[in-house]
Amino acid sequence: MQVVIIGGGAAGFFSALSVKEHFPAADVTILEKSLKVLAKVKISGGGRCNVTHACFDNVALSKFYPRGEKYLRKAFEEFNAQSTIDWFKKRNIILETLPDNCIFPKSNSSQTIIDCFVNEANNKGITIKLQSSVKSISKNELNQFLIQTNDSEIIADKVIVTIGGQPKRNGLEWLENLGHKIIEPFPSLFTFNMPGNPISELMGNVVEKTTVKIESTKLIASGPLLVTHWGMSGPAILKLSAWGARILAEKNYEFAILVNWLDDLKEDQLRNQLELIILKNGDKKITNLNPFPMTNRLWNFLLEKTSINKEIRWKELGKKNLNKLINTLINDRYEVKGKTTFKEEFVTAGGISLEEVDFRKMESRRVEGLFFAGEVLDIDGVTGGFNFQAAWTTGWIAGKKVLA
Repeated sequence: MQVVIIGGGAAGFFSALSVKEHFPAADVTILEKSLKVLAKVKISGGGRCNVTHACFDNVALSKFYPRGEKYLRKAFEEFNAQSTIDWFKKRNIILETLPDNCIFPKSNSSQTIIDCFVNEANNKGITIKLQSSVKSISKNELNQFLIQTNDSEIIADKVIVTIGGQPKRNGLEWLENLGHKIIEPFPSLFTFNMPGNPISELMGNVVEKTTVKIESTKLIASGPLLVTHWGMSGPAILKLSAWGARILAEKNYEFAILVNWLDDLKEDQLRNQLELIILKNGDKKITNLNPFPMTNRLWNFLLEKTSINKEIRWKELGKKNLNKLINTLINDRYEVKGKTTFKEEFVTAGGISLEEVDFRKMESRRVEGLFFAGEVLDIDGVTGGFNFQAAWTTGWIAGKKVLA
């Protein structure tokens, strides 16, 4: 049986390896349109490859996906984070879990994962064709697939599509032509641009525990926040970009955020803290006593933003300034105008509508023998290894069921 995988990325290789593991006699070919396979694996996690996340409850794991949660919940019963760890362990790849529960190869290099996949593919006799761009796909009178590439026509009994997220809808037109419903693609993981905002002068500052809200929405996220030379990034921002991907696209990436620099501290709690400081340290200059887990640079920036004279003493703050300081610390407003892709890890929401796929097999409900895996589906996760886990899970199932 001829099985063709369209796309030589994470989901493509995992699908191919799954096919050969479950059906060793199958003839498997990976078609990759570019000169290199696994390009996204190479750059992921800053070149370290965050292969999965240490979340071992399938329901909890599925909640990290803004799109695809209920479909993945069942899929994780077949192949989950523990399955990923076991798969790599079986191939002598040592993984380690960091304090934030992200799991990386102990080598700290994505090349370890790439070498593992490529060696496995070679050992299992998988054919890899580079610079093979698929132009169209159809079926012949024998119910086989005819795959038209830029330089040849390939016949296949079964096809697994793993072309990843497409930045524009036209990258999915050939699948739409087969009758599939396409959910309009739009960016999912991105940082927030704040052109001209003076906070960018504090680039490199990190506050480990913040809560950020998109103004006039219910979108809220917590976690570290990083000030950059173009605006803001870090897990809190990236989570918001994922959960709010569609809403923010509709706003044309122009909106406002409200930052609580003190995590989820409430107004009355903060007021009590500040009044205690005034009582105990009233003679100290406000600029010299930074009582919060933030850098002195950020503390002084927030004082300046609140129009508080940094040279005054705590006991001279007064009720009006106290109220203004409280508001700035827990409700700090910033205008966002535009976005920047998070590093080079372009993640898209949108793709093949999940209603069109039988998740027990990852097979198209429109075209018999056509399967999907990875980001070509309308699935995306927040940052932290979740997008790779979805690729491994859907790839594993597609490979296991493709000839079943």
